[in-house]
Amino acid sequence: MVQWESALYVDRWTHHFDTMETSHMKTWSPGSFVVLSVLASSLALAQPRAEALPLPSLAPLVEGVKSAVVNVDVQKRANEEQLELFERFRKSPHKQDDAPLSGGTGSGFIIDPKGVVLTNNHVVEGAVTIRVRLDDGRAFDGEVVGRDPLTDVAVVKLKGRFEALPTVRLGDSSSLRVGDWAVAIGNPFGLAQSVSAGIISALDRQIGASRFDQFLQTDAAINPGNSGGPLFNLRGEVIGINTAIIGAATGIGFAVPSNLVKAVIPQLQAQGYVTRGWLGVGIQDLSAPLARALGVPQGDGALINQVNDNSPAQKGGLREEDVVVAIDGERVNSSTALTRVVALKRPDSVVKLAVVRAGKPVELKVTLGVRPDLENLGELEKKPAEGNDTHRRLGISFQDVDPRMAEAAGVPRQGALVIDVQPGSVAEVAGLRRGMVIVELNRKPVLNRDQLFSSLKDLKPGAVALFRVAVAGSAGRQLVAVEAP
Repeated sequence: MVQWESALYVDRWTHHFDTMETSHMKTWSPGSFVVLSVLASSLALAQPRAEALPLPSLAPLVEGVKSAVVNVDVQKRANEEQLELFERFRKSPHKQDDAPLSGGTGSGFIIDPKGVVLTNNHVVEGAVTIRVRLDDGRAFDGEVVGRDPLTDVAVVKLKGRFEALPTVRLGDSSSLRVGDWAVAIGNPFGLAQSVSAGIISALDRQIGASRFDQFLQTDAAINPGNSGGPLFNLRGEVIGINTAIIGAATGIGFAVPSNLVKAVIPQLQAQGYVTRGWLGVGIQDLSAPLARALGVPQGDGALINQVNDNSPAQKGGLREEDVVVAIDGERVNSSTALTRVVALKRPDSVVKLAVVRAGKPVELKVTLGVRPDLENLGELEKKPAEGNDTHRRLGISFQDVDPRMAEAAGVPRQGALVIDVQPGSVAEVAGLRRGMVIVELNRKPVLNRDQLFSSLKDLKPGAVALFRVAVAGSAGRQLVAVEAP
């Protein structure tokens, strides 16, 4: 009671002091103010003080999951640029088998006590050896069971004998909201078992990594070496695989959502690669003006601008100017969404398309085909095509167009197919991507790979190569300007 009475007295005295007329205060001496100040301070000390509550800790969560997070150390053969440098110090021609090895490190996590580890494709792609290190000090050799460059997901199986492997489970990324807490654990810069926390900053981010971008964006610190590591929710479930960062930014990292990972794991484990469904159409986003012109009540969807001959779409009744608004009840709000949803369906599966045609709703059933290898991912496992120094400087590799692929994808039969673009190269920065077909160079037709190599041979440093390219599933042609280094 004393404390509360004292507090009430201080409040009354303060109120009385504040309401005193200035004329009365003029007669007070400076000492009076000092006495009043001391009295008020003394009485204020008697007021009750709320004790600070302890902040919630993430330690229990981290302790429960970190043992399943692993370091993935790899050894890879040198790339073309490294081999070229290596040649300068050798007198005899190199062989691929005796090319120097380079080391790299990433992260991963165990999802099955049988030794199944998830990581990024780019962590293990081209690896000669893989060594997986656990938090408890154990280490095992690993082998790639399957990988998918288009989603940057890879499955690695541990070799040898092991028991009592810790695991974590994949959660439901579709339930995430912007602002939800997220925890990243990994091996940034070789600093094992580093933990960072933040929030989900954005959903469904498209950063141009592939046709199937659907990244989670987070401000939890992600750095080189975090690739392949898990992004957790507060229940200890993996909601994403940490994959990419923006070099010039801080607080911006990207993770492959767990639901996309779950969709590709069965095929990666069963056959080592992903076979995707395919419609065989050209598509574009539906803008508001286009929606009004086509009589579509909503302002989003995937507009069909081309239907390939003999494609599943044509056989199923799709027409140009149809707008796909849903597939199997799942809303489609963009061309990218349609591409992603169809690609996650199994070939030969029957899907129901909700379409708006001439302002009226139409429902179609389409049996999906097998998506062509538009990016020629199979070719990347083979020996790179021979070329000249210019294509190495630009950072691109080509091959002739396969007529069967051209017909299926709706691209020209003549031209040079881009089968590889080196990360960070001038070609990548300019916008060239795997799967594009180069049909012109500096306004002159390109008929095949050899002609393109011959034309590039005379490209001087500092000169600009103007490529006209065809893109599968897109109408028209695009121009890409690449400055030779």
